[in-house]
Amino acid sequence: MPRKSLARRLSRRDSLAILLVGIGISVLVAVLGAWKASPIVRTDNLLVDAYLRASATGEQAQRTVVVDIDDVSLSAVGQWPWPRYRVAALIQRIAAEQPAAIALDILFPEPDRSSLVSIQQTFKRDFDLDITFSGVPAGLLDNDGFLGEEIGRARVVASNYFYFDHVSKIDTSPQPGLKFGGRTELLGAPEATGVLVNAPSIATQTRFSGFVNNRLDDDGVLRRLPLLIRHEGVLHPNLSLAAVMRAMGVTSGSIEVGDNGLALRIGDRRVPIDPDGSVMLRFNGKPLLYKAISAVDVLNGRYSHSDLQGKIVFIGTSAVGLNDHHNTALARSFPGLKIQSVMAENMLDAHFASVPSWGAAAIFMACLLVGTLISTMFVVSTGIYPMIAGSVLTCASVLTAGYILFLRSGRFVPIAAPLLLVATLFITFVLIRFAIERRRAYLAQKQLENARQVTIEAMASVAETRDPETGAHIKRTQNYVRAIAQELQRSGHYTAILSDEFIELLYISAPLHDIGKVGVPDHILLKPGRLTAQEMELMKLHAEFGRKIIFSTAARIDGDNFLTVAGEIAATHHEKWDGSGYPKGLAGQDIPLSGRIMAVADIYDALISRRCYKEPFPHALAITMMQEGRGRTFDPVVLDAFFRIEGTVKEIAERFKDESEHAEGPAALTARLVGSLTRTDDSAVPMTRVTVEMARDRAL
Repeated sequence: MPRKSLARRLSRRDSLAILLVGIGISVLVAVLGAWKASPIVRTDNLLVDAYLRASATGEQAQRTVVVDIDDVSLSAVGQWPWPRYRVAALIQRIAAEQPAAIALDILFPEPDRSSLVSIQQTFKRDFDLDITFSGVPAGLLDNDGFLGEEIGRARVVASNYFYFDHVSKIDTSPQPGLKFGGRTELLGAPEATGVLVNAPSIATQTRFSGFVNNRLDDDGVLRRLPLLIRHEGVLHPNLSLAAVMRAMGVTSGSIEVGDNGLALRIGDRRVPIDPDGSVMLRFNGKPLLYKAISAVDVLNGRYSHSDLQGKIVFIGTSAVGLNDHHNTALARSFPGLKIQSVMAENMLDAHFASVPSWGAAAIFMACLLVGTLISTMFVVSTGIYPMIAGSVLTCASVLTAGYILFLRSGRFVPIAAPLLLVATLFITFVLIRFAIERRRAYLAQKQLENARQVTIEAMASVAETRDPETGAHIKRTQNYVRAIAQELQRSGHYTAILSDEFIELLYISAPLHDIGKVGVPDHILLKPGRLTAQEMELMKLHAEFGRKIIFSTAARIDGDNFLTVAGEIAATHHEKWDGSGYPKGLAGQDIPLSGRIMAVADIYDALISRRCYKEPFPHALAITMMQEGRGRTFDPVVLDAFFRIEGTVKEIAERFKDESEHAEGPAALTARLVGSLTRTDDSAVPMTRVTVEMARDRAL
């Protein structure tokens, strides 16, 4: 199968234009990518999700475990939140297994209403009654204090939550128990204006804390976690970061700058972070790969010692009713509690995903390179298939390079900009090439039309050389024909035939109506007097001569061609409505419409023009003579259309006068003719009658 050709090779000007357009679009897309335009960011996010799914190890998480106050645990106790003493008992049981660290992903901002101290205070406030409890250890009177004491003893990392839309009033700001230094001035961590902390009895005994804020992207997907948030001038860690630092036994971290951007140094770990202090999550796989133990099983001892020993334990809840589930690249409902486990595993295994600081510059250069490549390809290629293949190959190369880089180093370079650039350039250049081809086709069509017009005029000029007095007859009849046809179209007559294309074909074909006169002898064609009957029969043969000349030429042209209508006009423009015309004596609708229109235009012009056998008649006299032929010589509908555009007809006749008429002038010409027609001597009247009859015979 032959290759489809989109175009011939482009001109130098068109090639330069495409290259300039390609470079301009490339720079624009690169700038939009640097400014993080929404469509580009969304596409990059989809690519991140695809890379995360493709690179997921599918291995079970080994260093963390979740103790989940799940739906089963809630059903066992029958309330939420759990009484604080039960949470304290859970912490005691976990701490006894010697985990690397414990982090509590639950906030208790309100005092425990089930606490005995709270009950005493309620009765005193509402009933003014002092009630006491006997036989209760002092530590169990205040559930919050009991939980706080257990959190402090087990060095549990407690939770807090930062606000950014309002200021909170608390007595004591949370103390993270961990410090961060280094190049903190380069860190654009979000500045919190308020904070939600545990009840005072818990908060005052907490030694370590971390926030549980998440950050969803604009499409509602959780891809990154903020690791550091600044509040009142202090940098606070994420809960998972604080838990990892506790497990590693380090109490401080440092902000560093490397070849790939900012990083957080904690012990021997280097965590790549974004300029705002966030980090991209990298999942092993589905939530089931992050082990969870039901809290009620821990309380009842239904677990293995190895499940907790030496691991970072996150205590929280994944109960569906509490709505702490997030849409992620690996699962549409990933428990927030296990998100902490994902982040901790990333830090412990140094299994990170990050966007390098040089990514923006690399993408800018990639856009320029891709833009130049695609532009050059569209300039040099003449086939649509190579253009499609080249564009697809470019996109595949960019995607493959990005994935290999991500797989080997965890670095994600935002490649949406060059990918969208390829699509944009492909569509743009296909449209441009299509427009160029349309322009070429238009020019070729114009050249063809010009050649056609020149051919017709050349053929018509052959007849004109035999009858030199006709002068501008061709131009006048052309314009009469078009004006009559347009009037018929406007008035709703013969609309099935008179399309715009047919009217234009009439216009260009009209000059050939008398091509057959080349076959008429000069002594007949140029005879100044009245033709004899035999001479008239020879004159009538020009219609048939014209048909044969034109159709013999048309037969050499494949398909429909412009000469078909020209032959029709030449053969039938002397037929008459009543059937008395020649050469075939056609009548009424049997005469082609083109011939009927041509008859009106040709006879009118013959009457108003100088001929070897007569002077030109005035317009009014010509109109009178034609009115007499309505319904006999002429199609009444066509003739009426001619009369309706009388002003246009006169304008055409004036614009395309014969040179002899220009030289003599219309006033002198009319005066001379009128004088001859109004002479009262005996010789003048017969001469005028002869002139009129001869004109009518020769014209019709």
